[in-house]
Amino acid sequence: MRAARMDPGRFADLYDRHAAQLYRYAYQRVGAETAEDVVADTFLAAFAQRDSYDPERLDARPWLFGILTRKLARHFRAENTHYRALLRTAPESTVDGHAERVTARVTASAARAPLVAALGRLSAGDRDVLLLIAWCDLSYDEVAAALDIPLGTVRSRLNRARRKVRAALGGIDPTGEV
Repeated sequence: MRAARMDPGRFADLYDRHAAQLYRYAYQRVGAETAEDVVADTFLAAFAQRDSYDPERLDARPWLFGILTRKLARHFRAENTHYRALLRTAPESTVDGHAERVTARVTASAARAPLVAALGRLSAGDRDVLLLIAWCDLSYDEVAAALDIPLGTVRSRLNRARRKVRAALGGIDPTGEV
């Protein structure tokens, strides 16, 4: 990252090193099309903010995941606003079209999945910590850096999230830890 701060042309190395992992995480959260957009926005923001990067950090991965997590949060807020607006303006009738019925059925099916339901009941902060650790293999320190929160907060959020998800799944911990 130090080299990329001085020579913007070297920023491509940072992209090559981390884009696939950022994409995998975003894909698991929002699907393929949106993941591409969010990861692209993440690297645009990182490039624009490269002068503010702390050169004492040896690894840019937590910094990039922090930017990505904020981009995802912004996406979810916009999506929730959109859905609330649709609910306020939607007609009272049932879904008529075939495509809408299929979409409604797939959405309902996914919403019934126990893990999705359990994750949906977590606070955004707890969910971000759990998913960064479970899906991205970030260390507690890296999650703290990515989310700009104290290490103790990472531990308490992770403990709370695991406890809630474990209870919802009948004692199974999706992170694979006891």
